[in-house]
Amino acid sequence: MPKINLSDINVPETLSDMLAPLSEEQQELLMNNYTIQTYKKNETIYCEGETPSHLMCLIRGKVKIFKDGVGGRSQIIRMIKPREYFAYRAYFARQDFVTAAAAFEPSVVCLIPMDVIVDLVAANNDLATFFIKLLAVDLGISDERTVNLTQKHIRGRLAESLLFLKENYGLEEDGATLSIFLSREDLASLSNMTTSNAIRTLSQFANEKLITIDGRKIRIIEEDKLKKISKIG
Repeated sequence: MPKINLSDINVPETLSDMLAPLSEEQQELLMNNYTIQTYKKNETIYCEGETPSHLMCLIRGKVKIFKDGVGGRSQIIRMIKPREYFAYRAYFARQDFVTAAAAFEPSVVCLIPMDVIVDLVAANNDLATFFIKLLAVDLGISDERTVNLTQKHIRGRLAESLLFLKENYGLEEDGATLSIFLSREDLASLSNMTTSNAIRTLSQFANEKLITIDGRKIRIIEEDKLKKISKIG
């Protein structure tokens, strides 16, 4: 990643939804205690079993939250896009991390010490409500994905993953190509299937002219048909 010019990064804008409920004094405390960290593609951000110490907010790039399962097989739990917060749940739960995080691509992350966050939450009910809402939304998404990834067939899971990537990261300027280029292994991990099944099902979708594939670039041609496949599972 090219050297980051910190003057190009607008931290208050990135953290605007968290800053909004704070008083001027509390905002100043927050803005005096953050640090900026850059990560290379595939670089680990935190590891399973580590003790959490900072709330993180993605400024630029893309991050995956994942967990290694049986036989070392990885499962992507969440995918983070800019202006989303992560790495704080375990601290509130007084646990070590039960997942790991890594950068999908060169990324910039804002880190805020959790002791500062806890002090602000204790002093500001609106900020406490803000984090309760974030956790509640994440729990709902997690519950839905658990059901979908365990009950849907392979085609339904992969169709859902492609639509999930579109909703989270959008499309390139052509209005069809996913704006994230995943390896087949990562796509399989996101869809709870083996890499060979992911490759085979992608090829089926391409043969059915639902998508086109160019290396890691995936172009969605028939979004409505993918939605139907995802819905019927």
